[in-house]
Amino acid sequence: MYTIGQVAKFLGMTRDTLKFYEEKELVKPKQDDTNGYRKYNHFDIYDVVTINFYREIDIEIKKIQDIRRSKSIEELAYLLEEKEQQVLEEIAYKNLLLKRIQHVKADCQKVKQYLGKYMIKEMQPLKVTGEITDLAAHDEYDILQNNPDNLKQAVTLTGLRRVIKFNAEGIIGDRFIIVRKVEDINDDIEGEVLTYPKCIYTIIENGRWSTNGKNMDDQVEESLRRVASQKGYELLGLVFVNMIITTYEEGLERVFLEIYSPIK
Repeated sequence: MYTIGQVAKFLGMTRDTLKFYEEKELVKPKQDDTNGYRKYNHFDIYDVVTINFYREIDIEIKKIQDIRRSKSIEELAYLLEEKEQQVLEEIAYKNLLLKRIQHVKADCQKVKQYLGKYMIKEMQPLKVTGEITDLAAHDEYDILQNNPDNLKQAVTLTGLRRVIKFNAEGIIGDRFIIVRKVEDINDDIEGEVLTYPKCIYTIIENGRWSTNGKNMDDQVEESLRRVASQKGYELLGLVFVNMIITTYEEGLERVFLEIYSPIK
């Protein structure tokens, strides 16, 4: 027979945890009538070890109480299947979270490397999955929830692209499309797929910190025309805008936009 202090010591637990288990009737050591101390026998220790195992795999106290009262093998297996599914969902979320963190880190590197510079780059294929009226159409954001890159219930804008159309006279319209990346262009994909092997590529800064809230569209268009003219490129009259990072300075947002403008 062992005292609560002895059990706590060799199982690496606190006395308070053992007392908590006793309060929840998960373990029921007998009380010594001579001194009132609780004494743990080897069956009680089995109970504590088992409870610790269930706690380590994140089984709730109430469900452990149910198991403690009586659970058949079938019922226990079902409970564990439920927990397994929950863990798999958590792993999937953590993997998505890790992927998003890595993408944002890569975007930070992009900003340092390409901000204000112009080069020729391929725009990776994108499948169009929807469209919203404009960036401020918050009541339409539910369509963004279908984006597989979303983190839980948060609406993220990683799958949103602004498409600006222009001609010789200037900008003639724009729209906001919802896209997802196409991993293999050879796959049989239904619907509209955007793919441009040659684009003028750059990253610009927007937001109130750098522009004081002024619209940058005409300035971006002018810069693209200038670069195309200098290099002898022919623009297709499209600009794809992807917001990659937002940060803040002096309380004002700094928004970094990735620009693809297809050329012939």
